[in-house]
Amino acid sequence: MKGKPSSDTKQFLLTLLATTISIILTFGTSAVIDKRHKEAAKKEMVMMILYDFDKTIDQVQHADSIFWQALKAQHDAILHPEHFYSHISTFKASVQLVYTEFSETTEKVFSSNIETFNTLGNVNFVHEVSAFYNTRRFYQENVMDEFEKEIFGSGIAQSIENLVKVSFPDHFITSRHCLNTMQKIRNRCMQMMKVSEEDLKEFSRLRSVVEVNNEEDDKEYQELVDEYLEAVTFLNQTREELKQHQ
Repeated sequence: MKGKPSSDTKQFLLTLLATTISIILTFGTSAVIDKRHKEAAKKEMVMMILYDFDKTIDQVQHADSIFWQALKAQHDAILHPEHFYSHISTFKASVQLVYTEFSETTEKVFSSNIETFNTLGNVNFVHEVSAFYNTRRFYQENVMDEFEKEIFGSGIAQSIENLVKVSFPDHFITSRHCLNTMQKIRNRCMQMMKVSEEDLKEFSRLRSVVEVNNEEDDKEYQELVDEYLEAVTFLNQTREELKQHQ
């Protein structure tokens, strides 16, 4: 007949059990926390990318609208030369498109850091994001840059002869194709990552607050620079006047 375990043995077993439970809880809790951090980082990255998509699409929609208006105005001016000067503002607005630039901050974060791919953990989503940025690059090179080359120094708002040299139909159809492609990719990504329009709208609202604050900071800095340049100009003028009177 086996004897009962001694008090020391009981104490040892209890200590071992407590230690084991403590280790399990520690590692289990750490795993849960780590998973939550990864999920939070993933969601933040996804929202940043989708927000960047929407900002890009807004810019392309604006350009697309201008191309369409200019196309119709060009057509009307060719058929009715007497209407040419009534479309001047539309043609001038199209010229301003050459200054359209896309922010590449999010794209650089996405493409330059291997941890980004590990964080997202979705190969199909990564593929779609790459496709979006490739389309945006194509748009910049084949729509905006080509348009800039075509109108540079052309003086399209000066005469019909100059205006007909610009192929607004070509720029418009390429712009519309890229816009449709971007919108489809954006919608697929929203569904793939289970992001609602309400979630993205709230993220955009919070992000816009940050951007407005940044713009105000930039404005204050620019005002300071302008005051500095004005003071330097005034000082140099005063020095020149003093030299002339010597």
